[in-house]
Order: sequence, then C-alpha cells, then structure tokens
Amino acid sequence: MIPVFPDTKVALKGKKGLVVGIANDQSIAWGCAKAFRALGADLAVTYLNERAKKHVEPLAQALEAPIFMPLDVMMEGQTEEAFARIEKEWGQLDFLLHSIAFSPKEALHGRVVDVGRDGFLKTMEVSCWSFMRMARLAEPLMKNGGTMFTMTYYGSQMVVENYNVMGVAKAALEASVRYIAAELGPKGIRVHAISPGPLATRAASGIPEFDELMDKAQSKAPSRSLVSIDDVGNATAFLALDGAKLITGSVLYVDGGYHIID
Repeated sequence: MIPVFPDTKVALKGKKGLVVGIANDQSIAWGCAKAFRALGADLAVTYLNERAKKHVEPLAQALEAPIFMPLDVMMEGQTEEAFARIEKEWGQLDFLLHSIAFSPKEALHGRVVDVGRDGFLKTMEVSCWSFMRMARLAEPLMKNGGTMFTMTYYGSQMVVENYNVMGVAKAALEASVRYIAAELGPKGIRVHAISPGPLATRAASGIPEFDELMDKAQSKAPSRSLVSIDDVGNATAFLALDGAKLITGSVLYVDGGYHIID
C-alpha cells in the first residue's frame, strides 16, 4: 500500500523549537528559523544582549515567536533561565538549534600551540560546552523525543588556514554530538551537527582572509556554488521531521560537496 504523507507545509505543526544564535538576517540560525516556521513550528528565539536585541526583535516578530528572551551563555544562570521559561510556558520542547561560537581575537588569530589557557577555555565554553549544557537542559523537556542541532565546519576535520583553535573546538563539538546521540537515542532524541560551507555571516568576519576561503570553496566544490543560509535551513529542517527519525549522530555537510574534494 502506498503510504500517505501529511502536508509538508504543516509537517512541524504543533512542534516547539528553541533557536539560539540569530544575530541578524544573515545568520545561519535565521535561515534555519525561517525553514522551521515555514513547516509550521512555533519558535522561541533568543538574542545575545540589548545591543543585539534591536536587530533580532523584528526577525522574531516575523517568525511570530511567542517567546523572545535574552541568552548569553557566558552570563551565569541565563541559560537555565531560558529553559525554565520554556518549561513554564510550553511544558515541552521538540527541537533545539544551537548556532553560536566564539573565540577571543588573540586566541583565534594565533597559532593553536600558542593559545593561552583562558582563551582556550572561553573558546570551548561558548563553542562546545554550551551545547552540552543546553542538551542536558532540553532532555527532560523532550518528553516525546526530539532533535538537537549544532553548527560545525570542515575545519574540524581538516586543517583550514586561519581557522586555528576554532577547528579544535569544532572537533570537540562533533565528538559531543556523537556521545550525546548515543546517550539520548533510547529516549527518541536525535542529535546532529550541521556543517555548512563558508558563509558571509557576522561570526565568519572574525576569520582572517575569509573572502579567499569563500572563493576557494566556490571554485572547488562540485556544485561550483556557495551555499546560502536558506540552503542550510532547509536541510536542517528536514532532519527535524518524523521522516528523519532514524538519522542521528551525524555530521551533515551542506557545502555543495566541497568536503569530498582534495
């Protein structure tokens, strides 16, 4: 018998998702949020601080987000407050998008072997540990299973010039995805790392010679094209669907095939 699938336009209808990492309309998290919303999901959206709020608030309004709140993972207790509000207002969470990373300039721009302890710990806290902490807080809210996403990059697996200590952090992040997927899988919770090709986001602006990196990706990728935030968003939203319920612990490359080329 031919299966009958629900209308894809409402495939996430009734689902509740938390989106962390929208900075402006060029953010990968914004591309993902648009895709989630287009499929019918209700979204909680966070912003980093008051300065960022003016850029993010209009986007949250466009998403009709019923929950809009600050979240700086380096502020003591703020992560816990965000999840407590979701528990109070929704009582559940179906998916989580973690799309944040940070490294102090002196750590990111120097050799890995020269990175100081403080710079290394701050890089790891924001770029890796914060995802692990969010996963721990999201777990009891995903009562009927769910999906957790974080953003990584090819520099976790291969040495990419100027990516430096962030490559180390992303490698740790990908390892955490595998371990968390194994631990939470019996509860029906899937965990994924999404690895986009280079994108001109605000976060990427801190990487030296980033324009050259984008040119190289476009010329070498089998697709001969750069990805967009919408490309990343659509691929990510697919993994939140019930049809992807047996896909977990993976690194999904959305890079036009660049990662397969020497």
